[in-house]
Amino acid sequence: MINRKRNFRTRPQKNNYRSRNGSITSHNPANLHNNGNMGFRRNGSINNLHTVEKTMLKFQQLAKDAQSNGDPVLAQNYLQHADHYLRRYNELNEKKFDKVENKLTDSTLKDKD
Repeated sequence: MINRKRNFRTRPQKNNYRSRNGSITSHNPANLHNNGNMGFRRNGSINNLHTVEKTMLKFQQLAKDAQSNGDPVLAQNYLQHADHYLRRYNELNEKKFDKVENKLTDSTLKDKD
């Protein structure tokens, strides 16, 4: 039998796995709701009005570019992504408007008392 040098790293065991924040993962029931998609929401990118608007405009521009290059399928794909971000943008604007409206209503009620 020939002794060969391994060209790959050995993987750490699951119980030695550390998440990005440096804590050791455990089987705590409170951590069961964490999944791989939570990282996207944690950085606030889908809750930030300006980021959502910028992403929507990016997909609209990509759709225009794909259409001008003669690829209607890709253009439609980009338009569907832009539509998703447009709906999210409108939802965030509505929440922002409601929050401002509630503050104004609360302040006028306090002034009347």
